[in-house]
Amino acid sequence: MNYDDLITLGIALGLGLLVGVQRESVESKMAGVRTFTILSILGAISGFLTRDFENDYILPFMAIAVTGLLLMANYIKLKKQEDADIGQTTEVAALLIFAISAYLVEGSRVVGIVVGGSLAFLLYIKEHLHHFIDGLKEKDISAIMIFAGISLVILPILPNQTYGPYDVLNPRNIWMMVTLIVGISVIGYFIYKFVSQKVGIITNGILGGLISSTATSVSYARKTTNAENIGNIAAFVITVASAIALVRIIIEIAVVIPQQLPMLLLPLAVEFIFMVGVCVVMFYLISKEQKKEDKMPEPNNPAQFRSALVFGLLYAFILLVVAFTKDKFGNNALYIVSLISGLTDVDAITLSLSQLMKTGDLSTNTGWKLILLASLSNLLFKGIIAGVLGTRKLLIWICVSFGVSIIAGLLIIWLWPEAWNLSGIWG
Repeated sequence: MNYDDLITLGIALGLGLLVGVQRESVESKMAGVRTFTILSILGAISGFLTRDFENDYILPFMAIAVTGLLLMANYIKLKKQEDADIGQTTEVAALLIFAISAYLVEGSRVVGIVVGGSLAFLLYIKEHLHHFIDGLKEKDISAIMIFAGISLVILPILPNQTYGPYDVLNPRNIWMMVTLIVGISVIGYFIYKFVSQKVGIITNGILGGLISSTATSVSYARKTTNAENIGNIAAFVITVASAIALVRIIIEIAVVIPQQLPMLLLPLAVEFIFMVGVCVVMFYLISKEQKKEDKMPEPNNPAQFRSALVFGLLYAFILLVVAFTKDKFGNNALYIVSLISGLTDVDAITLSLSQLMKTGDLSTNTGWKLILLASLSNLLFKGIIAGVLGTRKLLIWICVSFGVSIIAGLLIIWLWPEAWNLSGIWG
């Protein structure tokens, strides 16, 4: 007995039941749990017949027969009911569950299970999805479409080869980094849309760090000019956003060089934990004064094409600068490049250095120090922004929180033993 076929049939039966239960729960008059279960079994049996009799016409014939039955059912329903609601969701789901069950036999079980499970989940979240779409604004749809264009249209057509001096400019690689950065920001932006503006100050800082810690710093610094008494709250949100920016950096490294992450993670994580400790102390100090939850300023569309293009050009420029500096002046000169580059955009220098580590042109021990230095430089830049745009109270809080964080980061760079890493544990 072929138990493998029995397992396939059992999977098809389970997927049919799963989708059928969902359709039954919404009182679908076209098809319920029994119909979907029978269709899934029919799909699997059609696949078995096609395979065992080596006849490629059996499966298409059965699919046409199922389509004909669904059309006939809708026709009868339309004749019997004057106000019949003729939709397409159940019919398409029925055809898809038939096709998935057949594919379990003829193709990959894993793909079939994933598609079947996704179908049931998509049908289940229909109302939530409609509610979410109804709440989208024009700029939200713009963010989705621009990100789709960046990732699905532009990225695949770019050449995957290097050009220019030092052989470091790869158009597809550059745009892939653009896609990564925009993708992280868009995810943070839609998490913000999901939880709405009425969230606590901790969530404000976390979302701000995911979307843009620099933009969060600007927004909250400006808010203090209209309400000076929120300077401590604004400083807390800005510090939390800056701490989360370190998590963002770790994610970028993990995507570009996952195999070297154990060598880089520990010192960056220590700085992050230290900043979290600073945030905890700040929260304790301001919680006694906070009377109500503050609202996070609504962020701009993070998927603006102009911003993506500017980041791509900046990333390409930093790739060239890093390669030139390393060639002419050695690794020590890269500290100056990291210091200057981090002032404006820590993502670009992080990804540039990660590419150097990926190719073996930069050691991981030097790489994490350069990335952390760029992060500290970015902290300094945001502190200056807070001082220029915000109130004196905000500046005092930021000087303390950022000051101790920068000192801690510099001590980590200076004193961290080279042998301290997670490579042994990770491996």
